[in-house]
Amino acid sequence: MADPILTLDDVRLDLDGNAGRVEILKGITLDVAAGESVGLVGPSGSGKSSLLMVMGGLERATSGGIHALGHDLTAMGEDALARFRRHHMGVVFQSFHLIPTMTALENVATPLELAGHRDAFDRAAAELEAVGLGHRTGHYPSQLSGGEQQRVALARAAAPEPEILLADEPTGNLDGPTGEAIVELLFGLNARKGATLVLVTHDPGLAARCGRTIRLEDGRLAAPARSEAAE
Repeated sequence: MADPILTLDDVRLDLDGNAGRVEILKGITLDVAAGESVGLVGPSGSGKSSLLMVMGGLERATSGGIHALGHDLTAMGEDALARFRRHHMGVVFQSFHLIPTMTALENVATPLELAGHRDAFDRAAAELEAVGLGHRTGHYPSQLSGGEQQRVALARAAAPEPEILLADEPTGNLDGPTGEAIVELLFGLNARKGATLVLVTHDPGLAARCGRTIRLEDGRLAAPARSEAAE
């Protein structure tokens, strides 16, 4: 493997539940190389989404080390993590997480403005054009279909040209053809811009398109399997 862009060392995550403290991740050690595409698979409740959130600093690990681009995420405060994500990571969620009072253009441009890009609106317009929504820039989320909202979310994640792109069930709320279009856009970013892609999916076909598939079972890594594309 090339030098890792993302490294997890014995990462554990415990969360409080109705029945008390619950172990979610139980000692995850993992390297992800720059430009790699990785599919996280496993049964519901195995810890896939939690692992993705820990990778992005969106969930604080209980113990262990997490390094991204040489930076120790576990040593950062919330503000520093937010700045790091703005400049280096894109995150796509199943439920879109668009701001309802902002247009598609504003949803994409606002993170760029926060990151200090003076051409934020020009870049946002270009990304919306790239995902086929150049004609919908002035529409609000409520005026867009689910597939269109996910395209806006993907444009927002891609606009800063992040080194790492994290996607949590990005096609989970979409019909087949629309989901396939989103998949093509995700892997297009991985191929064209060299973004490292880590995605959570229940879809075996989608996982098989990744260079590597990693299976989680009860908060632990099972033996990782490589797809044919990675051989």
